[in-house]
Amino acid sequence: MGDKIKIRDLPEEERPRERLAKYGPEALSNAELLAIILRTGMKGDTAIDLANKLLNHFNGNLKAIVSADMNELSKIKGLGFAKSAQIKAAFELSKRINYLQDNIRISSPKDAAEFLMPKLRYLDKEHFFLLCLDTRNKLIDSEVKVSMGSLSASIVESREVFKTALSKNAASVILAHNHPSGDPTPSNEDIAVTKRVVNAGDVVGIKVNDHIIIGDGKYVSMKERGLI
Repeated sequence: MGDKIKIRDLPEEERPRERLAKYGPEALSNAELLAIILRTGMKGDTAIDLANKLLNHFNGNLKAIVSADMNELSKIKGLGFAKSAQIKAAFELSKRINYLQDNIRISSPKDAAEFLMPKLRYLDKEHFFLLCLDTRNKLIDSEVKVSMGSLSASIVESREVFKTALSKNAASVILAHNHPSGDPTPSNEDIAVTKRVVNAGDVVGIKVNDHIIIGDGKYVSMKERGLI
């Protein structure tokens, strides 16, 4: 009683790392993948048991785990500071992978959404981002965060948008923000802000190609909706 139960004490066919090597990561459950990140359990629990405790704490919602801060994760018995840091680091790396590509061309709303989705879909407040493009629709650097709003509204100033665009010698821009509710349907405020920024772009000579709203696995292109 009270001894630490180790993964290596389990039958080989039940060990997450061995199962990953044999069947691939796609075959593993969320708990098994988290167990590999956690590496060890605690007294009386394997890493899989601890992973299940983590999932249960957030009702199985991976999005909530991604959004949780270190303090919240550390409160779960058995996690502590080190394991919480491991979890945050693993999820952050997965988000950054999307930004390691060179010469990214944004030629359609789908391209923009696929680029932004991994980062924006898990944010619990509205964030307004800007994609700056050259004359061939290639992304200049990466996305730029312009503002962060409340749960229901972003605060966007046209001068900040075009100050950034001009500093990067952008030929055109794509606006983007997330809806923490998961529903990407444009609000009246979204439409008003977009029109204001489009008009400002006409004045400074930088075209606003689109405004992409990111939800949970879904997106809306305001250009496709005829709102630009």
